[in-house]
Amino acid sequence: MTDRSIALIFPGQGCQFVGMGADLQAIPEARAAFEEADDLLGFYLSRLCFEGPEALLNDTANTQPAVYVTSIALWRALEARCLSLPSRVGFLAGHSLGEYTALTVAGALPFRQGVLLVAARAEAMRDAGASTPGGMMAILGLEKAQVAQLVADIGGERAGLWVANDNAPGQVVIAGAREALERAGELARERGAKRALPLAVSVPCHTPLMKAAAERLSEALERTTFQRPWAPVVSNVTASPLSDPAEIKAALIKQLSSPVRWVESVEKMASAGAAQMIEIGPKAVVSGLVKRICPEVVTQAVTTAAEIECFTF
Repeated sequence: MTDRSIALIFPGQGCQFVGMGADLQAIPEARAAFEEADDLLGFYLSRLCFEGPEALLNDTANTQPAVYVTSIALWRALEARCLSLPSRVGFLAGHSLGEYTALTVAGALPFRQGVLLVAARAEAMRDAGASTPGGMMAILGLEKAQVAQLVADIGGERAGLWVANDNAPGQVVIAGAREALERAGELARERGAKRALPLAVSVPCHTPLMKAAAERLSEALERTTFQRPWAPVVSNVTASPLSDPAEIKAALIKQLSSPVRWVESVEKMASAGAAQMIEIGPKAVVSGLVKRICPEVVTQAVTTAAEIECFTF
């Protein structure tokens, strides 16, 4: 019986930086991913990744396809060097946007359709954020139940405030209206939070304020054909592995307005036998969260051409 004790995990928006992917251009498989994306999108996404400017790269409409394409380029380069790696993978998962990368790597979402779908998602989220402005804030040092109580005490949905990401023990992200976030930050510090850190995001992701974006994404998903993945992808929404294309589509629609259940997702993979989790993306982000959620799990990050060259598993 094949040992499938590896899980592949992928970061989302926030791991971007000017210069990402530039060192992959000597690898044909990676270079082809950027070239395909440039052709599909009608502009040089590759140049934006490699050279910036930073302000344009950090525009949500550009950030999401940039992170997605760079992550896929890394995966293609890694797979070309380690052909047997997929046979050892039991699960895949991605944080928010990273779930689209996971679905593509798992063969459920073709890359060319994925580029267009991620671009449509990013534009829908940017536009929704413009019509219903808000933000996100990381609460460090309080547990999920404490943050949920804090949100409720401020008024929760009535105040336009929700728990958005359960990232790790002591790291919970809230999102919603700016005024509610400011009050939440003050109250969190009063209740012992180490930090209440506003994120550089102008969109209240993973809250009901993204309903309009979810409706637009639904239209794009209707034009997208999904296949059964070669290994199950753990959904942010259900924290359960999904393989049925209809269930995957439904979860992606809900994902925009639902919390990211990252802690439960990691725990589910670990309890099912994932003893090693390999992060693939521009920066190591989610592997650090795994260390805090399940310290017994071996983690590894692949973010550069040099790390691909010395990769072992």
